[in-house]
Amino acid sequence: MSGDGLRQARNGLIACFLMGLSLLAQAIATRAGQVQGEPQADGITVYRGLQYAAPPVGPLRWREPQPAAPWSGVRAATSFGPACPQKAGLSLEGGGDPGPLSEDCLYLNVWAPAASGGGPRPVMVWLHGGALIFGAGSLALYDGAALARDGVVVVTVNYRLGPLGYFVHPALERAAPGGPANFGLLDQIAALRWVQQNIAAFGGDPQQVTVFGQSAGAQSVLALMASPLARGLFHRAIAQSPYGIPSHSREQARQTGIRVAESVGLPGARATAAQLRAVPAERFAALEGAGLSLAPSLIVGDAALPRPLLAAFQARQQAAVPLVIGGNSDETSVALAFGLEPAALVQKLGAARILVKPLYPGVADDAEFGRQVVRDVAFTAFARRIAVLHAPLAPTFRYYFDRLPAAQRATAPGVAHGGEVTAVFGTGDLCGCLAVALTEDDRRAWRGLAGRWVAFAQRGKPEQAGGPAWATDSLRRPTVMTFGPDGEQLQPGFMAQRLNTLILGLKFVGRSAPK
Repeated sequence: MSGDGLRQARNGLIACFLMGLSLLAQAIATRAGQVQGEPQADGITVYRGLQYAAPPVGPLRWREPQPAAPWSGVRAATSFGPACPQKAGLSLEGGGDPGPLSEDCLYLNVWAPAASGGGPRPVMVWLHGGALIFGAGSLALYDGAALARDGVVVVTVNYRLGPLGYFVHPALERAAPGGPANFGLLDQIAALRWVQQNIAAFGGDPQQVTVFGQSAGAQSVLALMASPLARGLFHRAIAQSPYGIPSHSREQARQTGIRVAESVGLPGARATAAQLRAVPAERFAALEGAGLSLAPSLIVGDAALPRPLLAAFQARQQAAVPLVIGGNSDETSVALAFGLEPAALVQKLGAARILVKPLYPGVADDAEFGRQVVRDVAFTAFARRIAVLHAPLAPTFRYYFDRLPAAQRATAPGVAHGGEVTAVFGTGDLCGCLAVALTEDDRRAWRGLAGRWVAFAQRGKPEQAGGPAWATDSLRRPTVMTFGPDGEQLQPGFMAQRLNTLILGLKFVGRSAPK
């Protein structure tokens, strides 16, 4: 090659190098080291794969999350971190392919708007759903760019799942009596601490943090409200479709842990901590979805969750932060996804069917009756119960989402479990999870829901310009904002008699159940 050719090649390499630098944002200094994100359209910068805790591997498996090791230089935050171990294929049903899996999975992602003269931005921290066994903060469904364009800093979080995230075993208890059990919940708390320590560098306001989540993520939001360890780490909360499935006692979790040990080839209760920590993570992940007897749950009785959720709310020991809570019109779709038939479930009502059936006039078919009863018992009544318990402490807003895309209204029984998430994130065109095209009217209605979430994060009230005012919910004034085919409507007394009857029945069942 001639001298001119060498110079041209060298100049080309330099140009490519400089172009690569121009595709990265200015470096941000976190407590652990500097990171460099990737600019997107509209002034948004995304920082992917930010490590908020040390890898929970080897001796750190089933331990409280530890601080991430500091680094020198600048890390390119342009690739998502691995998702936490989970059974292959489960996330495809709940939002997409989570990508590479690893026990080294304690990463979060940040979408930050361009700096403005208006001061720090409110922060919204998302906890994904997935029954505590699957999901990841990196799914396209949870891309935070659209919310960030509305003026908030968005954070999505990975946390430990399945037996690696929620686990009790005699060997671990011998080493640390009464020690941690809700490792996934502790991860979420560690992520919120990271936000408090670092989010100002991304333009976020650590004094305006809203934690929001769906399904298991919403259950986690309520657990964070009930957790003494999370006090002061967030200031508002949104629980989308939390469910009324009770947490496990420590004894129940211990028995599950023994069965888990047996399922991976260890001698049950006699397995040692070293043996448990030597089992490859994928062996535990393969158990997920194997049956309800091994299903994880929030566990009562450690420092993160010393009391059951309802007991904490009944004693008014939860964080006194403004709350938005609600669910969708076809939540029972999640039961169908797990192979549970509503018609069979409703047969278990027995004699109570005589009392419950009149609450659903005009519903003759057992499948539809079961669909509505399961929805209301597991989701709608539970949200109302939490709202009533929380309303004396802080403004509480309840919603019911029934806004199907126009193309689905003739065939779908309602908005499925998780069906509102694409509306909140504005990711219908990104995630590939919509079976139909959205009309402009659909998009406008969904943007209205997202706008109310952003307004709540900004001001503590889910008010949207041009929409109806959203009054708070309370014991004496049950009030719900419905999002339906006819738009947004504030409906005092929505389902009140039905839900009150179901709640009274649930309380009776709870008192009469064996302890």
